[in-house]
Amino acid sequence: MPRPPRRPARPNSASAPAENADTEAASPPRIIGGDLRRRRLAHSPDGRTRPMKDRVRETLFDLLGTDVRRALALDLFAGTGALGFEALSRGAAKAVFVERHFPTADTIRRSATELDVADRCDIRAGDVLLWPRRMPDLPRDLPWIVFVSPPWAFFEADHPRRGDLFALIEAVARAAPSGSVVAVEGDTSLDPLDLPIGPWESRPVPPAILHFLRLP
Repeated sequence: MPRPPRRPARPNSASAPAENADTEAASPPRIIGGDLRRRRLAHSPDGRTRPMKDRVRETLFDLLGTDVRRALALDLFAGTGALGFEALSRGAAKAVFVERHFPTADTIRRSATELDVADRCDIRAGDVLLWPRRMPDLPRDLPWIVFVSPPWAFFEADHPRRGDLFALIEAVARAAPSGSVVAVEGDTSLDPLDLPIGPWESRPVPPAILHFLRLP
């Protein structure tokens, strides 16, 4: 008597989230909302960038709401530029992208051209952690939406650039015009009580935690 056919193996539920995360990281990031919704960004998956997960980015912009409109977006650890381009799509007047890896900064320029928003983009190649020594000239006639989404290892107590990162957050917050918002993405290694100035509002969006400083 022939054996009944085997049932297809069920996916391992424990490994599925990891596989989905790997697929998302390898795929070109897409813009989630606004005028440029569903457009893809130029992307080189070489491990140098860690694009914010779509679900985290969607929650971030839902929480920012209309604050983004007509603001200046500062994407300080730009990577693919997903945060700055998302802000432009949702009505930001202009975006400044800072990326220390020069080829990655060129990729952001390519995205700006392909999305036809190059006239609203200011792309700066360099180390943003040097800003506290001398803040660059930035427009102050608009409120800022500042995105701080560094490698999470920078928040660890023994990381050599942790102090530089906190100095950057403080310098930008003190320089920002009235009505600005500073948004920091970290993980559980970041205690919000360690963040400068404050008070900060925190919102967990696993595996990330979003922290917001709203300036009067």
